[in-house]
Amino acid sequence: MPRQKKFVPVVALVAIAAVAALVALLGQRARQPSEAVVTATVDAFCIDCHNGVDLTANLALDRDELAEIGAHAEIWEKVVHRLRAGTMPPYGEPRPDAGTYTEIVALLESELDAAAAANPNPGRLPQLHRLTRTEYKNAIRDLLGLENLPAEMDYELLLPADNASSGFDNIADLLFVSPVIMERYLGAAQKIARLSVGDVEMQPMVNIHRMPLELPQDEPVQGLPFGTRGGLMTESYFPLDAEYVFTIEPAGFAREVHDIEITIDGERVALGQTGRRGGLEFRVPVSAGPHVVGATFVHRTHALDESTVRVQRRSRGTLPAIELVTISGPYDATGPGTTPTRERTFVCTPATVADETPCAREILTSLARRAYRRPATEADVETLLGFYADGRAEGSFDAGIQRALERLLVSPQFLYRIERVPAGVAPGEAFEISPLELASRLSFFLWSSIPDERLLELAISGELADAAVLDAEVERMLADPKSAALVDNFAAQWLFLRDVEGKDPDLFIFRDYDESLREAFIKETELFVDSILREERSVLDLIRADYTFVNERLAEHYGIPYIEGSQFRRIEWPVDSSRGGLLGHGSILTLTSYPTRTSPVLRGKYVLDNLLASPPPPPPPDVPALDAEPPGERSTMTLREAMAVHRENPSCASCHVQMDAIGFAFEHFDAVGRFRETDGGLEIESVSTLPDGTVVDGVAGVKAMLLDDPERFVSAVTEKLLMYATGRNVQYYDRPAIRAIVREAVADDYTFSALIRGIVTSVPFTMRLAPMPEEADAAAIAAAGGRANSEG
Repeated sequence: MPRQKKFVPVVALVAIAAVAALVALLGQRARQPSEAVVTATVDAFCIDCHNGVDLTANLALDRDELAEIGAHAEIWEKVVHRLRAGTMPPYGEPRPDAGTYTEIVALLESELDAAAAANPNPGRLPQLHRLTRTEYKNAIRDLLGLENLPAEMDYELLLPADNASSGFDNIADLLFVSPVIMERYLGAAQKIARLSVGDVEMQPMVNIHRMPLELPQDEPVQGLPFGTRGGLMTESYFPLDAEYVFTIEPAGFAREVHDIEITIDGERVALGQTGRRGGLEFRVPVSAGPHVVGATFVHRTHALDESTVRVQRRSRGTLPAIELVTISGPYDATGPGTTPTRERTFVCTPATVADETPCAREILTSLARRAYRRPATEADVETLLGFYADGRAEGSFDAGIQRALERLLVSPQFLYRIERVPAGVAPGEAFEISPLELASRLSFFLWSSIPDERLLELAISGELADAAVLDAEVERMLADPKSAALVDNFAAQWLFLRDVEGKDPDLFIFRDYDESLREAFIKETELFVDSILREERSVLDLIRADYTFVNERLAEHYGIPYIEGSQFRRIEWPVDSSRGGLLGHGSILTLTSYPTRTSPVLRGKYVLDNLLASPPPPPPPDVPALDAEPPGERSTMTLREAMAVHRENPSCASCHVQMDAIGFAFEHFDAVGRFRETDGGLEIESVSTLPDGTVVDGVAGVKAMLLDDPERFVSAVTEKLLMYATGRNVQYYDRPAIRAIVREAVADDYTFSALIRGIVTSVPFTMRLAPMPEEADAAAIAAAGGRANSEG
């Protein structure tokens, strides 16, 4: 909060005089050094609060900082950020005009960029960067061809959740490994190795799939055969050629008999009837490998009485439904079968006992090369062969490979992204990472996984260091289906889509909100962001696009007629619609609401934080929330009036004045994203005025605000991308790189690929700082601990 001034008339006169002096100086700026222009601005508008005595916000802009802007980059990057956001000087204080803002920002950025170019600072990362749970899962997929594990081996059960910072769970400093976490990795490695090899001695697994209570089952499920309704479709991995038991438990009591079928990859393998006698059990032979399993009702026409026809969205529907599907097995296994996983693992097959060790060496060399993201050394292979020999002595050749694979999956070389300091580099010195390390950074950025063989070969040969080759690889990798990780992992965390699953709107207020609508919300946003990426669209289309993706359930919620079926299709919005772009998505609108009502504060904060990278500070601890105010005062007030009372607290006003103005623009959308004209019988007012005088008229006004300053929005997207790409929080010394990326991307209309190409050639992405001695010691200790745990 700015310092409260005394003798306001005198201060105002001084400010007026200073502004006059500044105007005169700016008129001669062509002949004046940048320091003089900045000094005049600071004297006119800043020094009254930010001086050595008052130290408002713990910031003093004295002559030393003014004389050497580049040498005090941390201070001046904060100033630039505030000036670009238009939040300084504080609202209500004397302020420069728009031209002066532009002039000063340009001068400061020029000085800061020149200093950064002369002395690159790529930031600090730990030498050991553990894979996240998502990266581990994708690495297993690409290393072993193993995905869609049985429910018993879901990665959320196998491994602990990763800590998150600024919305992302891949921040290296938070990805530590404790003895407890290492135990989880050991357990995961054993189960994954057993599944990959196809251990015929494995015990039966029981996988329970529980259908959500709020998921209606009256309609067909996309992906299941025509003529069916409701039930479950799931992709699952069957470890052996064997028999498996499928148990179906219906929900509640059914008066009539209904046909239920089991399908494997779309083909019916079992059919039975359920009714008064309860559940069904089928024993079915299934070949090893990944399969799509369906458990569903055979659809038939029903004539229902009026009481039954009433739709209750918060139940499983009006017809009999499935509550549980249990898959257990394998039983009476006949062998490991032929699976994509075995084909990828067993690159050779020994014909005789004498061939086994050479073949094992070939298999383990191939696995280590891909798992460690570099050529396997003799020491790497010999370590794995030792574990192979132990397993072979206790069983078969396959058992030996299984034991060695367990060891490989807990090796520090697999679990960590390790970047080494070249010889001759001094502590604290910036240096370029090697092509192999660049390949890993690139693959984990674009795919959330390990490099493929082509990328690895280019890194080993050194060709990846060539700018043209790197650019071609980025284009290839973005075209690969694995780049869906930019949607599933980056965008899902940036936009907080994963939090939609935890939102639970009030049952009695929003009776038509159910699990199918929640899933549709998430799917719409995923498909939309993916279209921006795949179609080489500008990231500005995230705000201004005139299309989206809906199925029947979502179209009904949005009031769109003539959409039928569970499949999603692309539709265009009318010209005057408020729905276009992310800001009209039900996912975002529900995410930024409370269970019982909308929240202008949450919605305003979401825009500031996620779309403008200007998060407001946390509220003071002694300020009550809106809901804590006396009920009597709110009972006769609209939400806007109640918020106005809340802002009367000076500690609240400085932040809420901007958040609320943006948030109230969304009030025509309720807490689950439905459009409305009134709230509680009162007409909605969605027009607000920002502190700088800008009028924001509804969601269209928020879009206009974002698009009027496209560089600021694109910079926010770039900041989030850079944070995700490097695995660390963005710091002041990254700002020059972000500005360069944004300026270069303008020629391509700010496409996602242009921003990505800028990031992968930037200083923060291609360089690192050599650790200081104490940091190197810590990394060595951590690596030694990892080896001890894995070898134990």
